[in-house]
Amino acid sequence: MAADSLTLETVDADGAVREAADRVAGDSRAGFLAKAGMFGGGLLGGGALLGLMAEGAQAQSSSDVAILNFALTLEYLEAAFYAEANRMGALRGETKLFARVVGAHEATHVAALKHVLGSAAVKKPKFDFRGTTESAAKFRATAQTLEDTGVKAYKGQAPKIKNDTVLAAALAIHTVEARHAAWIREIRGASPAPAAFDAALTKKQVLAAVAGTHFIVARRATGTRATPPFTG
Repeated sequence: MAADSLTLETVDADGAVREAADRVAGDSRAGFLAKAGMFGGGLLGGGALLGLMAEGAQAQSSSDVAILNFALTLEYLEAAFYAEANRMGALRGETKLFARVVGAHEATHVAALKHVLGSAAVKKPKFDFRGTTESAAKFRATAQTLEDTGVKAYKGQAPKIKNDTVLAAALAIHTVEARHAAWIREIRGASPAPAAFDAALTKKQVLAAVAGTHFIVARRATGTRATPPFTG
């Protein structure tokens, strides 16, 4: 299939994203606001993503829910990648520190997005990182690709967000992802800031990039060969 024809369904191998979308479609405005209220409690510290559910905030539209779930899918991918790399034990020095610190950030992003989405959150896909967590060099190259893609993905979706507090939350994650990208680039000897302006990626472009990695795999049926313990 050509890259420009890839859709969410292409990547959503087990239907998790579509299942969540079906649930969201039946939500009332008040109902989603109640879910969003679960985000309180200082989950992220330092203002909890700039106060996503501050007094007077309006409930997210269904399009904002879709964007948050798109972000959650990317955060699932990144969090799982770093968690597996940390388990594999192939990293040393600053690369090991990077994986530990950034892995904790991505896991926190996942927790935050799941809290705000509540039952509308997409399920975590299954992953197969195809040996990229077993080699320090492959890990670094893959981490740079994931972080660069994540930064451009958030930038591409930010103008489409309707709710100002959701936008503030997305930007709070976006700036951290940019710091991750700069850090891994410095580790690899690449320029942390290669240009004065950074291009955005559309959702279709991001999905094509993710599909091209083949990291997201369909869930195996019960009774088939189990997923290796180092995968996803």
